Amino acid sequence: MTITALHGTLASQRILCLGDVMLDHFYTGEVGRISPEAPVPVLKLVDKLSMPGGAANTACNIVALGAEVTLVAPLGSDPGGLELRALLETERSMRFLGAEDPRGTIIKARYSALGQQMLRIDRENLSPLATESRAQLSALALGQVQDASLIVLSDYAKGALAHDLCQAVIGMAREHGIPVVADPKGTDFSKYHGATVITPNELELSVAVGSTPGDEAELIHLVSKLASEHDLNYVAVTRGKNGVMLISAAGLIEHIPSFAIDVFDVSGAGDTFVAGLSCALVAGQDISAAVHYANAAAGVAVGKVGTAVVTQEEVQHLIHERGRNKKAVVLSDYAEAARLVKAWRRTGATVGITNGVFDLLHMGHLRSLKTARAHCDKLIVAINSDASVKRLKGDTRPIQSDEVRGAVMANMQQVDLVVIFSEDTPIEVIRACEPDLLVKGGDYRAEEVVGHEIVEARGGRVLIVPTLHGYSTTATIGRMQLSYQ
Repeated sequence: MTITALHGTLASQRILCLGDVMLDHFYTGEVGRISPEAPVPVLKLVDKLSMPGGAANTACNIVALGAEVTLVAPLGSDPGGLELRALLETERSMRFLGAEDPRGTIIKARYSALGQQMLRIDRENLSPLATESRAQLSALALGQVQDASLIVLSDYAKGALAHDLCQAVIGMAREHGIPVVADPKGTDFSKYHGATVITPNELELSVAVGSTPGDEAELIHLVSKLASEHDLNYVAVTRGKNGVMLISAAGLIEHIPSFAIDVFDVSGAGDTFVAGLSCALVAGQDISAAVHYANAAAGVAVGKVGTAVVTQEEVQHLIHERGRNKKAVVLSDYAEAARLVKAWRRTGATVGITNGVFDLLHMGHLRSLKTARAHCDKLIVAINSDASVKRLKGDTRPIQSDEVRGAVMANMQQVDLVVIFSEDTPIEVIRACEPDLLVKGGDYRAEEVVGHEIVEARGGRVLIVPTLHGYSTTATIGRMQLSYQ
């Protein structure tokens, strides 16, 4: 599956971004000695960089990706607030509406040497936002909802996004058919009830559900339950080097590998993910494509120093270099596969399935996959497990393990899901997934294909791809053996 880049301009789309803003200071220097006063390194400062942080970083990334943004947030009138306001005013496609924040401006100062962060100092007042400031913030935010193409709630748990404000904004947005993307914090996700998609990382998710998932199956279960309880269309769980899991109340939709090439600094990567997701959605991409685009944007962000913005051109370049194909999910849990198929069907997709050992790929396999994918929107490839292959073909097979065969197939452009089955035939996979199309390579009649009655009973069809003579795994193995004699 191809990742779609954003084409054309998003200038006609205005995104409303609400949340906690802060000022990020990045101090870099050199360490050449240990202090004589204490066993600590002495940092000789070389440079200082100031950047918008929090919701302000999200807004700046939205602008850099091509959309217009209205940023609404409380901001102090202290020197830090004046510096942040000046930085935001340089963004031509951004309008900033600030409610007075008597607590002052949050400042995060990071000190680094040789690319390694040594110390972070936070200056912040986390007392509740004053009543007058909350009323001003609410009036500013609600006054902008109807003019927005999409709304971002960038919550850093610093007091801007109270429960009542979030619910008022989400309620109004739903009335007008405006999607809401929430970047959550804290233990109470009920404040995001009714949002289109929320984007917690694994730690934030664990805090919200009150436990750390033991494995991916438990993670999917907990997130699905969370989505159901809070009427969330989707939850995109960001997992660092493990990529992103896109989940709905029905279960897993997609597991997306990390896009990062080199990781220099994770500061603000979550903000960039949310910005990329939001821009892709207002550009008309579906949720799966939008999450893939956001994942690519975050992959660019972690290769930069500081809370740097990511441009549309940089993301498109990364997609061109590394993102032409989405890696398919590999499962052995038929129920999980069925949940994924149901999620596809909710988008109107037709689902096809083909099966085989796929031990050593050859031209016949490639033609079969290409033909199958041309006749459906999503293609499942069911692969015999090692034990299944041995029962069918003897102890000398398979040549490659099911783990290897599954991984190879998952990287094929035509494939959307790989299911490894342990039975002699894929009948249980077909029964669980109920595909619209059943594809079989070889010289068969439709009524001879395993599972045809299940597919035809629900109005589907069987497609036979004729054998490409001269190509087979057995023949390939034979030629290899002859070459070594």
